[in-house]
Amino acid sequence: MKLVHGAQGGIPQREIKPQSEFTQFTTRYEPETSSIWCWTQPEPRPCLNATLVEELFQLQQQLSTTYKKQESGLVWPFRHLVLASKIPGIYNLGGDLELFKQYIIDGNEEQLRSYAYKTIDLLIRNINNYDLPITTVSLVQGQALGGGFEMALSCDTLIAERSSRLGFPEILFNLFPGMGAYNLLARRIGPALAERIILSGETYTAEKLYDMGVIDVLAEDGEGIQATKDYLNSHKQSHNTIRAMKKIRQIVAPITKQNFYNIVDIWVEAALNLDKKDLAKLDRLLQLQKAMKNCKIIRESNTEKTPRHGEWRKITDVEFPLTTHLGEAVPENRRKNDGRRRPDAVTEEES
Repeated sequence: MKLVHGAQGGIPQREIKPQSEFTQFTTRYEPETSSIWCWTQPEPRPCLNATLVEELFQLQQQLSTTYKKQESGLVWPFRHLVLASKIPGIYNLGGDLELFKQYIIDGNEEQLRSYAYKTIDLLIRNINNYDLPITTVSLVQGQALGGGFEMALSCDTLIAERSSRLGFPEILFNLFPGMGAYNLLARRIGPALAERIILSGETYTAEKLYDMGVIDVLAEDGEGIQATKDYLNSHKQSHNTIRAMKKIRQIVAPITKQNFYNIVDIWVEAALNLDKKDLAKLDRLLQLQKAMKNCKIIRESNTEKTPRHGEWRKITDVEFPLTTHLGEAVPENRRKNDGRRRPDAVTEEES
């Protein structure tokens, strides 16, 4: 594996596979909103394990490659990427605590940093919209903790159902969220309030975070999917403005990969300094991750599921989307009309 220069030492440079079998999430293209929905279902626990991080990175690369390979004068009807969870009641419970614990016990600084850098690579591409003219949206239906909360914050728009709970529990075992929480919260609500949220260790209700300005759209329980569709449809005519505002936000409150790496280096140093008492607390949170996974199985047996739109087909190569979940053919790249529109403009009919 090739290495590129990073904040400290080399950072693994992934080679993109021509085809990928994704095991940690499923996807579906929705032509009505010109969106690709990505439903995560990480195993064996609902956390940001190394496989999920790698597979999501591969998806990002495939989307970028597919979009940029279009013929001149054609446009692929893809404007939005929605990140959601297929696990009822859980968006994502954060970093892989079992992996963290083992690396810390072994004093394996290199592997701990490598995992963190790969997660940063994933979030930065999210923040930069995969370098495509798209909008990223996170839909939280349930608990989003630690790295899961950071992943949700890395999207342009954060939508959450009212009973969802989000927070950063890392301070409970004497650590802090090191994958961008401070930066992402600070540019939404300012550094003072960002620090208060991080240092509190509290799990906040979606309603409270909406009032603070962290969450963009508050949906009623069970209505998150429809609320997301409504949001996407209501912003069809504002796509160009939203893209421009994103560029302005990056100028006013810039976020760079190097800054994230620098924070990760502080996080790695702090993690390796945890003592046995801290690791015991970390282990209790790890057991909670496992227990919540078991609770999910119980909820499924009682049919208390968050409504889903059936099984989502897996993407197996970069030639997508081809069909919808209903088996309908997705229109080919559509040729732009000649006229007075700018080259990147798309009509509502085309979208």
